[in-house]
Amino acid sequence: MKQTLIVGIVGIAASAAMLALGLNLGSSRQAPSEPVIIEAPADAELDRSAVELIVREYLLTNPEIMLEVQTALETKQRIEEKLAQTTTITEQSDEIFNAPYDGLVGNPEGNVTVVEFFDYNCGFCKRAMADMDEMVKQDPNLRFVLKEFPILGQESQKAHVVSMAFRALHPDKYADFHRGLLNTPGRAGEEKALRIALELGADEEAMRAEMANPEIQNAFAKTYQLASALSITGTPSYVVGDEVVFGALGRDVLTEKVANFRACESTVC
Repeated sequence: MKQTLIVGIVGIAASAAMLALGLNLGSSRQAPSEPVIIEAPADAELDRSAVELIVREYLLTNPEIMLEVQTALETKQRIEEKLAQTTTITEQSDEIFNAPYDGLVGNPEGNVTVVEFFDYNCGFCKRAMADMDEMVKQDPNLRFVLKEFPILGQESQKAHVVSMAFRALHPDKYADFHRGLLNTPGRAGEEKALRIALELGADEEAMRAEMANPEIQNAFAKTYQLASALSITGTPSYVVGDEVVFGALGRDVLTEKVANFRACESTVC
């Protein structure tokens, strides 16, 4: 008498994780829709190594299963990430859209807010600034919130400290400072940032006193925590309504996101 071992898709997927790095994936073809039936002699001891060997042989014969497992995993991760982002945006809405330490460009009373996480030494942020300026020029009801997110080294950190101090002392001139520092060639650091601040009328002694304010580092810490909760690891990244947008995708994409959010606000999406 023989005993029958049925290896189903669930068992295959579980074992596949151990083999994922070692398989050379072949061309995709349709996987069998029926369970694989492998017969073994009655006196065969189906220990762990035997089962792993069976699964291994199956996967080597049907490597497209690995693609299916990978696709399913990526889909699951995207869904979980989106859910986490939506939850964070809902639960920390004020911190995202109305934090007192963030810069503001456009209409302070605008009916749609775009939040940008940026670094003064990010080349893509420099190019994206023109998108922001054109959007607020074309849309008088648009509000841009600028979250200072220094992640590109010590120079960035120092430049953003100057920026935060300048915003605290001269909020009405912050947009000019922001454009001036992003437009400055080369790496942004404390010296360049401070020079621009002084050119815009800041007092150096007052600036240096404010640069030592511990609330600046506290603000950075809150922004880092938000970025982590939103799965933001690079700049520029945006929050438009209840959606996180990664990368400098251009003015057309952001304008479409804004239009979609306005449409959802007036109807049920």
